[in-house]
Amino acid sequence: MADKRDYYEVLGVKKDATADEIKKAFRKLTKENHPDLHPGDKACEERFKEANEAYEVLSDEEKRRKYDQYGHAAFDPNAGFGGGGFGDFSGFGGFGDIFSDIFGGFGGTTRANPNAPRRGENVRATVNISFEEAAFGCKKQVTIGKVETCPDCKGTGCAPGTTPEVCPDCKGTGQVTVNQRTPFGVMQSSSPCSKCRGSGKIIHQPCKTCRGLGSIRRQHKVDVNVPAGIDDGQTISKPGGGNAGVNGGPAGDLLVTVIVHPHPRFERDGTSVLLEQEISYAQATLGAEVEVPTLDGRVKLTIPEGTQPGAVFRMRGKGIPYLRGGGRGDQFVTVSIKVPKNLTGSQKELLRQFAASMGELDGDAGRGIFGRKKK
Repeated sequence: MADKRDYYEVLGVKKDATADEIKKAFRKLTKENHPDLHPGDKACEERFKEANEAYEVLSDEEKRRKYDQYGHAAFDPNAGFGGGGFGDFSGFGGFGDIFSDIFGGFGGTTRANPNAPRRGENVRATVNISFEEAAFGCKKQVTIGKVETCPDCKGTGCAPGTTPEVCPDCKGTGQVTVNQRTPFGVMQSSSPCSKCRGSGKIIHQPCKTCRGLGSIRRQHKVDVNVPAGIDDGQTISKPGGGNAGVNGGPAGDLLVTVIVHPHPRFERDGTSVLLEQEISYAQATLGAEVEVPTLDGRVKLTIPEGTQPGAVFRMRGKGIPYLRGGGRGDQFVTVSIKVPKNLTGSQKELLRQFAASMGELDGDAGRGIFGRKKK
């Protein structure tokens, strides 16, 4: 863990950065270092992976809290913390435990059984897809690191053929209670058992594979089905794809957040696709049939005679498929008028004749709209 860079440094944000600031920094880095944009560039590939790993932790409120407190060791099962399971660490159960320590003789709280089944933590990942892949869906593969039950000891933490001993000091509760006489009476306080370190059991012969932790961390390649119509920032859930549970508890989920790359021509607004299309002055004036790009390829669009700049045309059924199925949105095409440059002398003369036929004076035509308003 010593060679890992600080996750905040990786994303280039401050430690008090907001969730939006972290997301913006991550998106910027993925766009700059995406392997598809830099084929064969190992440095970019490593920066891309490093940014994904940092975002996986800092975008999750619980993981970020653990990282801020314990650093990279929070997610290293070999560091003695069970692969990041700090939520059940003995002696830090919140305000209830604090009041129990001080006022234990007056109805303090009872600590949960350390050997009860506990659900595994969720694992987060990100996947980068194109605008078209978001529209029509695709299958992607993500690489994740997750905690698994040790295959040799089956989660007991003991070497094969051996079993753990119930701690004789705390009787398997993981907590010892001490009564102390004070001027105010007998005060009762609770603390983690020092003999078993709050686990409630003692392992005399630890499993060599997991070093007595009962779990190991492994890398996995997971196929993710991205549904048609998904939007940037939405998350796909794969139940049971997260970290293994403890003491026979169920596994957590795999949560994959989708990052959609912007399109050079299209913009998205819900299930609508927005496009700006440039047409000539003649096409706008006389009307024409032009080809415009859509998600389904180039399609002919009829421009009526006398179309004005900023006019919007609706192409039904050419937008984004509904995420839950049952149809598609529309595409909206906003037209802009291309003003010709570098006209020849004959072209200018024809345009002057046209202006004269429309009752426009040369002086007014030269000054434009704002010139006429001043006059």
